[in-house]
Amino acid sequence: MKRRQILSTRKDAVKSEKGTDTMTKYETDREALERDCDMEFFVAGGPGGQHRNKVETGVRLTHRPSGIVVNATERRSQSANRDAAFERMAEKLIEMQKVRKPRRATKPSAAAKEQRIEGKKRKSEIKQSRSRKNQDE
Repeated sequence: MKRRQILSTRKDAVKSEKGTDTMTKYETDREALERDCDMEFFVAGGPGGQHRNKVETGVRLTHRPSGIVVNATERRSQSANRDAAFERMAEKLIEMQKVRKPRRATKPSAAAKEQRIEGKKRKSEIKQSRSRKNQDE
């Protein structure tokens, strides 16, 4: 028997410095997460005895606006698993919303190029010396 709690969604669009790109910013406080997530309970299984194997202690949260899904099954009580799942969801949303620093393209230095070419020459000489030995025989 599965139970689902369906709640409304809410998201705020934030414009970047250029004003052209929009990034969706999701709230991560507990009330907003409870409002934006589907909560599903399931039998967790694993160690913990009869109580854990018979009662729906596992919690699965699905954040509807972003589609992120988290599970919590490590505790024997549903309320402790629910708290752990909400904490995990907040962490994932915060990590997802971090603004990544763009990578700068760099060229290999002259010394690095020279080193690579020297290595290729050495390998080539070794391979050529092998083929010469085989032709001599």
